[in-house]
Amino acid sequence: MIITTGEAEAPDIVERAKRLAQETGCRYVPRGGQSLRKLARRMGEEDVLVVLHDHVRLSGPDGSVTEFHPSMGFVRLKRVLRGKPDPMLEASRMEEGDSVLDCTAGLGADALVFSGKGGPNSRVVALESSLPLFAMLKEGLRTYKSQFEKSDEAMRRIIVKHGHHLEYLRSLPDRSVDIVYFDPMFREPITSSDSMNPLRLYANGEPLDEESVRQAVRVARKTVVMKETRYSGEFERLGFTVMPRGQSKTTYGVISIDS
Repeated sequence: MIITTGEAEAPDIVERAKRLAQETGCRYVPRGGQSLRKLARRMGEEDVLVVLHDHVRLSGPDGSVTEFHPSMGFVRLKRVLRGKPDPMLEASRMEEGDSVLDCTAGLGADALVFSGKGGPNSRVVALESSLPLFAMLKEGLRTYKSQFEKSDEAMRRIIVKHGHHLEYLRSLPDRSVDIVYFDPMFREPITSSDSMNPLRLYANGEPLDEESVRQAVRVARKTVVMKETRYSGEFERLGFTVMPRGQSKTTYGVISIDS
């Protein structure tokens, strides 16, 4: 993957693109008035991350474009801050100041809700194994402006890391994080989800494995939570207790950690 800018190569945008390239181990390539397709072809790369004024965009090999946006995470956070319930937060039993490891960050919608609920004294780590998604998330969370101050503050607090969740969990001490959260690609995709469809090209599609769950249980102090489709067999296979959730297509499974 290469990193470039929009056609207007303003000095501050160029510096952001160079910084992101250094942080992610990718190459920065000046735009030079070229189309993204031509630039990618010349550099022998399929994916191009484009740094823009206050957002970031990922151009894929099939011509698809994915732009960072907090999506439903923004809507959910506004509801939470108005005192409305959120099923994910209820399943995880999150309280202000809790620490969270989001093992499958994607574009950070769930991490945003966790960070907003946790407040400035919480620590939310968003882990993403896909390099293109990691780079887009890292830049998006620190530059996107939603016109809602509390949401932007919550985004800036999230710590974004690149890596596979199993390796990262193995590196953590026992009982070192309050909540460990998984939102793997569903075994039976909900193809009507507009927010997820653009991510399928990049997201890690492997099923959650039993060793990852064991490590999560070792690391967590309060709960291990997994999101899946309502009737998924993954909950039973991996030892999660399913939370009732009406007629919703998705729900949450929980493993509660005994004190």
